[in-house]
Amino acid sequence: MSRAIRIWLVLAALAAAAMAVALALGSQAIAPLALLRALLWPDGGVDAQIVHLLRLPRALAAFGTGGLLALAGALMQVLLRNPLADPYVMGASGGAAVGALAAMLLGLGAAFTQGAAFAGALASTALVFALARREFAAAAVADPGVGAPRLLLAGVMLAALWTALVTLLLTLSPEARIRGMLFWLAGDLSAGSGGALTLVVLLGLVLAAWPLARSLNVMLRGPVIALALGVHVVALRRALFVLASLATAVAMTSSGAVGFVGLVVPHALRLAIGNDQRVLLPACALAGGTLLLLADTAARTVIAPQQLPVGLLTALLGVPTFLALLLGSRR
Repeated sequence: MSRAIRIWLVLAALAAAAMAVALALGSQAIAPLALLRALLWPDGGVDAQIVHLLRLPRALAAFGTGGLLALAGALMQVLLRNPLADPYVMGASGGAAVGALAAMLLGLGAAFTQGAAFAGALASTALVFALARREFAAAAVADPGVGAPRLLLAGVMLAALWTALVTLLLTLSPEARIRGMLFWLAGDLSAGSGGALTLVVLLGLVLAAWPLARSLNVMLRGPVIALALGVHVVALRRALFVLASLATAVAMTSSGAVGFVGLVVPHALRLAIGNDQRVLLPACALAGGTLLLLADTAARTVIAPQQLPVGLLTALLGVPTFLALLLGSRR
């Protein structure tokens, strides 16, 4: 059995264990045998309704969202050749926030809110791509330091614009809706919708990115070397940007702004299993989903029946974890 398959099997086992914990724990705990019975032979009882109507959709959404954020982080870090790159570097978080909060302010339903978040995220990433289009083409024959800062600056400037618009929307919002808006901004999976969609998109993006892994390994040595070895650098950079943007947009549509998953998970796995993208990309999808699934389980059980925004826990856990990884890698 190859090393990659062993790593994926271990991560899949951890993901299955995290899923079982997420389905069993809550304001009403479910025993293991009762959980198995509710999953396999639902009888319409209380346990079966809790599992199938409440916890399973939310758990699937959490796993898919975490996997998408981690995969987007890994792709962005290759694109910018920077291990500190984040999935939100293209300004998708701000665009999604403006779209979602505008829908909430107008009193639209959850489906319209998710659609507006998705449209805002894609519009923001498209604008960043348009602003940095020349750098995407020129970076094939130049040092990545030429194009990457402009891409980063475009994302930062758009993020500042979106922040101002978010502040305006919050100022104009009635008090009855501000709590829901703030929860969405901090990361909220309480709606528990879109779980199947996020999993399908996650699987599709992993299958789309994995054949590019060999070229990504070459890209890590620099665009000049990659071009000399026959890699179509311009097309590859555009593909990475599109895949990472789509993953971020779908993730934010399901969960709101959840930070640090796309930053910490690829960095931690790179230190643990190496930087071979053929192994790393599927591992990021599994590990990112597991991390956000456990964080969401904690968010809804720590002070049950009240719930915490899952983005709050990922930030509280992500900052010290990343600092520890950073210090450990320097040693």
